[in-house]
Amino acid sequence: MTKRINRCIELLEQDQAIYYDGPHSGHVLTRAQGTNDAGTWADYMNVGMEHGAFDMAGLADYMRGMVDAGRTRSGHRTPAVIVEAPVNGIDAAHVRHNAWQFRQILGRGVHGILLCQAESAEAARAFVESCRYPHNTIGVDPDIPSPLARLEGAKRRPEVGRGMLGIGTRGRGSESSAAPVWGLSVEDYMDRCDPWPLNPRGELLLGVKLESPEGVANCEEILAVPGLGFAEIGPGDLSLSLGYRIMPREPFPPEMQKARDRVLAACRKNGIAFLQSCTPDDVIAKIEQGVRVFAGHSEPAAIRGRAHQKRQMPV
Repeated sequence: MTKRINRCIELLEQDQAIYYDGPHSGHVLTRAQGTNDAGTWADYMNVGMEHGAFDMAGLADYMRGMVDAGRTRSGHRTPAVIVEAPVNGIDAAHVRHNAWQFRQILGRGVHGILLCQAESAEAARAFVESCRYPHNTIGVDPDIPSPLARLEGAKRRPEVGRGMLGIGTRGRGSESSAAPVWGLSVEDYMDRCDPWPLNPRGELLLGVKLESPEGVANCEEILAVPGLGFAEIGPGDLSLSLGYRIMPREPFPPEMQKARDRVLAACRKNGIAFLQSCTPDDVIAKIEQGVRVFAGHSEPAAIRGRAHQKRQMPV
């Protein structure tokens, strides 16, 4: 038996790098594709809805197809599935106005969400709060009024202390569709669908893309928000905002390398996994630098990285 629902969290707890596959747009979300992708060489499948279709019916079928395939070789019910949401995290208002998207995505039974273009700590905090049930209170500011006080008219969302969260805003209703995908009772799902590593028992992996100059400039504050599990610079949009019509490949121009190193340092300070692309030639060097989530869609790179870290978990 596995220790976790979410294979990625189980590996990150062991300080093992994780590797993903799946396009950033145009993913075919059908039951048959889910069954096929359940046998992936990767640790999680990325579903790109930032630029791909916001297809909730397809996502539900995709997750059912993964369950249909039976347990993975590692013994998990399914590979992890993380969705890039089509929400710009430029401020808290944008995130809260679009929080319905997180509820819809989580209701299909996925294991994580990536918030694109995060630019402020307030936006990141609103993101985490939007993905949490209100009864999960690890990290919530203790000075927030009690439910009874709010019932009598106290403000739900006073100024939240630095390094703390407000009350979760995910409502009851989608747990009956998500829990069977995870193989849990409704009650267990509602307790365990909570962000890790904030909640040590949580099975939800939340990430942010810092893909604008504003996001990079605020990265230290953003990545100190409780509930985040991974982050990346988003070199495509970051380079576009810096005037590059064609995305530079590594080695990056100096300003992009400086941004990458700054975000990596902030991740390491806050115990958050850093995401970057890799090749078979550079994966070991990046592991040694502290990268723990790898894009690149390269099974040979994953094979080499896993061997370097002497990974024990089957793929």
